[in-house]
Amino acid sequence: MPTRTYEICLQETLEPRWAEWFAGMMLRPAAGGGTTLYGPLPDNAALHSLLNRIYDLNLTILSVRCLTVGDAYFSEEKL
Repeated sequence: MPTRTYEICLQETLEPRWAEWFAGMMLRPAAGGGTTLYGPLPDNAALHSLLNRIYDLNLTILSVRCLTVGDAYFSEEKL
């Protein structure tokens, strides 16, 4: 199974130092507040584990997207 790139939007604003808590995903401030986690995950088990960690930290998930080649974030990864 190929690695997939995900975008997870959170309501809370997190500092970049939190990245190591989230499977090495990049943290980006979201427009208007909040945080976007962005990066590859190897499989559904890794995604499930990450979502459980977010839940355990009592953070609010606004959205979860599996990105495709045409998505803006996916294109920025190549830069």
